[in-house]
Amino acid sequence: MSAQAQNVEPVHVVLDTNIVLDLWLYQDPATPVLQAALSDKTVRWLATQVMRDELARVLAYTHIVARMTAKEITAEHILKRFDAHAQLMPTAPKAQFVCKDADDQKFIDLAAAHTAQLISKDKAVLTMRNRMARLGVAVGRSFPALLP
Repeated sequence: MSAQAQNVEPVHVVLDTNIVLDLWLYQDPATPVLQAALSDKTVRWLATQVMRDELARVLAYTHIVARMTAKEITAEHILKRFDAHAQLMPTAPKAQFVCKDADDQKFIDLAAAHTAQLISKDKAVLTMRNRMARLGVAVGRSFPALLP
């Protein structure tokens, strides 16, 4: 860990499932900054068991299995990375704002409960950007999720 990282309180983030896939399966070019921040602990990734369960379920989808096979990556490999980097938290209480997609509400709730940046490419989540900002939560497609 760098000297700078030791003196800075980590930024709390919540990552939706697609961002996790971008990190460790798709190796999206937008993710190296986030990967570095996770590695040097300048970011504290908050997640719940329900989020991990969703990731495990998604990793069994046929098109995801095909991609993992092509890249010689296993579901266990991705889940081990989740376990190594995510800090499991209790399920958060329902946030003041409700997402149109009920499957995404768990990310909204956790980010709101911990005033964490919410990283997502999901349209239903991104449309909540202004409402979440009222709670002190930045929502964006990449890290850092700074509002314009």
